[in-house]
Amino acid sequence: MVVDRLSDEVVDRLFQAFADSTRRDIVRRVTVAEYSVSGLAALYAMSFAAVQKHVAALERASLVTKEKRGREQIVRANHDGLQKARRMLDEYEAIWRQRSERIADLLSDTDPPNGPPGSSEAEDG
Repeated sequence: MVVDRLSDEVVDRLFQAFADSTRRDIVRRVTVAEYSVSGLAALYAMSFAAVQKHVAALERASLVTKEKRGREQIVRANHDGLQKARRMLDEYEAIWRQRSERIADLLSDTDPPNGPPGSSEAEDG
């Protein structure tokens, strides 16, 4: 089921990028519209440098791109990177669904045929 296998390094960068609420919020904002780094910095109670570091982490994870436009750095969503992240998360979801189905199958196979231990049917037999 692995469609586009990502390296461990790429997966680590994606999870590091998504691990922070500010970075997730930046991704949400730039998927709707492009922002300058200074425009993003005005939205958060942190320094311009801190927002710049968040954007750099997102850029390393290929979730956003930056383009220099005049004196500003414009940030926008990298839709190819977001699609890769979505496919990776879909694969993890499929793995966990299969595991939970196997656990449910195992639990249904271990039910005693005459009821639980200690019941009168199991002891009488």
